[in-house]
Parts: sequence; structure tokens; C-alpha cells
Amino acid sequence: MKSALTRRALLQQGSLVLLLGQAQLARGASILAVRVWPAADYTRVTIESDTALRTQQAFVEQPPRLAVDIEGIELNAALRELVGKVRSDDPFIVGVRVGQFNATTVRLVFDLRQAVKPQVFSLAPVLSGQSQFQHRLVLDLYPMTQVDPLEALIAEHVPSEAKSKDAIDELMANQQKNKPATVPPIATKPSTKPAPTEPIYDRFLVVALDPGHGGEDPGAIGPKGTKEKDVVLQMALRLKERINNTVLKTKNGFLPLRAFLTRDADFFLPLHVRVQKAQKVQADLFISLHADAFLTPHARGASVFALSQGAASSAAARWMANKENGADAIGGLNIKVQDQHVQRALLDMSTTAQINDSVKLGQELLGQIRRVGKLHKPQVEQAGFAVLKAPDIPSLLVETAFISNPEEEALLISEAYQLKLTDALMRGIENYFLRNPPLARNRSI
Repeated sequence: MKSALTRRALLQQGSLVLLLGQAQLARGASILAVRVWPAADYTRVTIESDTALRTQQAFVEQPPRLAVDIEGIELNAALRELVGKVRSDDPFIVGVRVGQFNATTVRLVFDLRQAVKPQVFSLAPVLSGQSQFQHRLVLDLYPMTQVDPLEALIAEHVPSEAKSKDAIDELMANQQKNKPATVPPIATKPSTKPAPTEPIYDRFLVVALDPGHGGEDPGAIGPKGTKEKDVVLQMALRLKERINNTVLKTKNGFLPLRAFLTRDADFFLPLHVRVQKAQKVQADLFISLHADAFLTPHARGASVFALSQGAASSAAARWMANKENGADAIGGLNIKVQDQHVQRALLDMSTTAQINDSVKLGQELLGQIRRVGKLHKPQVEQAGFAVLKAPDIPSLLVETAFISNPEEEALLISEAYQLKLTDALMRGIENYFLRNPPLARNRSI
């Protein structure tokens, strides 16, 4: 009877009810912390408690709002903080109301800017390493229609007068088929020259940059509190600017480079989603940026890793792969919505050609990095990194330095060092493309 009354109360505003999975009933659970991670891709709300929580959810379309009942708890100060955690620029949440619905139930009502596809799920505690969490209730708010990343990338670099739907569709088709496309350059200042005299480029080359970790997952944390997720995002943004202002002259013509960031803000992305994003934009290269950590503060230097189809090239490479592959558990992956078919494909479709190209790219990057900083290992290491398993894209994971080393932590937050390192990575990327013309490669999509 109580269940029916609760359901009827949720339906009083009149609309669609989504009843999602339930965790073990919590009696007297305490809310420890609440966090909100807004991003264009989706907004995540995390409620951390000392015991797993039981919930019921209802989504109402007009006006859009999500009601979440958390059973077996009383309203406390930590949960009240949720109201002030919503930012004014959140793409999905306008605000949140929190109240004690009855003696044992707290109700959260999220007022939304748009209709969403909510995912509500629970995460088991993570009690090892630098990032430790108790039980987490996660609410992910996704847009009803996902933006096509390739279309967005093309539109970003097409002059406004050429941004008709037909023009962008044609460019997308050419880009996907690896054929030449007429993509005008980005003007750095207003030009007085007639349009016909401006150069016309062939299709652009896409470098997918993947700043590691993000959101719930801070990555490694330095002695002074520097978070890996923040440092690598800064470097990715710097490298993006360099890439977007680079045009290669090859025997196949002029090829402008364009950077695509798997994340451009502080939010979490599962490892397989990072790979899928790179594939959707038809990336020519994939570079995942990280800042290493070890058990002692003495380890130092940059490292470059490629995928291995067999055993890792060293015990250290295997240890590093295991550590990075654990990011999904820390960041919070909704196992129920994983596409198992896609997961198997990512695990099984790595190719010898992709690995060989990745090693070539790694050698180019190492050759440039050693000019501006120390190397931890002078050769490309290999192991089973999940984020490198795009079968059609040369992929590398770059550990830029050891954030656990106090001296290198200081370097990583230094603008001068970040600029030197991104310059080195840019030179390595250019050298790789010039020695391995991308138009000559066959790619299976």
C-alpha cells in the first residue's frame, strides 16, 4: 500500500515514471558528501553515504524535472548542501529542491533546462589508492539527443557563411570517406583579400586528445595537492591550440590539423567512451595525456605507452596499465548500460598495423620530449591499456611526468614547462604525419 501511495504522489504532476534499479535498503544511512559535475556531455550528481541507498525516481516532461526519493534516511546538512552545488551555467539543471518527504524518505526535485535521459545507479565503495569513496548514488542526466561530434568539429572550423546544413553534410561525407574536402582555413584576423584568392585545403587531419581521469576521478595527486585531471586538461587545451593553428604541406597537398578533446571540462568519461568518441570523429591519431605516480617520490621522467596484443613489455608497463584501467571503477561506470558487444569488439579488434603505427608515433614523441625534459624510459613501452584499443587509430598514452615527484609536480603546474612539453608533442605529431602520410593509409571504420 505504501508503495502505491508513493507512486501516486510522484505522479501527481502527471507524466512518465521511470522506476530504475534499487540498491539494498539502507536503515539510518548517513549522507557524507554531495558533488555536482556539469558538462555539455552530461551532468552528474553524486551522493556519497556510509551505506547503500534505496531510491525511486520519476521524470516529468512538462516542465522537465526529475524527482528522486531516497528511502531510509533523514535530511542532514550534507544533503542540504546540494542546493548550493548547482552552478548557474549547468547545461541541464536549473536548481534543486530538497526536503523530508516523510519520516524515512528524503525527496530531491531537480528542475531541468531540458528533457533528459536519466541514469540512476549505485557504486560499491572504493577503498584503495588516493581516491577513496564510500557507497555512491549516481544520477547522470544525458540530453535526449546526443550531438554528433564530427558534425560539431566540422561546424567549429567552417566560416559562418558556409555553415549551411548541406555544406556541413558534404564535408562530413568527404571526411568519413577519407576524400579531399574543401575546408577553408581559419582567418586569424579580418582579411581584405577577395575570397577566391584564399587557399583551399584538402580534408583536415583529426588528432583526438584525451585528458585522463576527470570528475569523480582525480587521477594521481601530487605532494602539494595537484590533481592529475587538472594538469592534463590544461596541457590538452594548450596542445589543442597548437594543433588547430598547424597546416602540413605534403605531397598530397595542404593538410590542416584539427584537435578534438574527449573532454574539455572536469567530468568523468568511461574508457570505452573515450575510444568511441575518437572513432566517431574519424580521428587520425589518439593521444591520452596523463601525469604518472609511483609509490616513492623519487621516480621521474616522461614515458610513452602503446598497446600490446600479448604480454607487457615490462613489469612497470603492466603495473601502469592495471592502474590506468582501474579508472572506470573510481570514476563511476554504470555497468548496466554498457554495450557488451562494443566492449568485446574493443578488446578483440586491436591490429598489428595499429600497434606498429602507434610505436612509430611514440618514437617521434620520445625524440622530441627528451629535448625538453627527462625520460623515464627511452623506448616506447607496451601493455594492455583499455583506452588504446581503437583498432583503426594509432593510439598512445603519454605520462608527461611523475606528479608524485615534488620537483616534477612543480614543473607540471608551470606554464613554461607546459608550453615546452606541448611544443615537443606538436613537433612529434608533425614529424609522424610527414613520415607517414595519412591519406596513404587504409582505415576500416
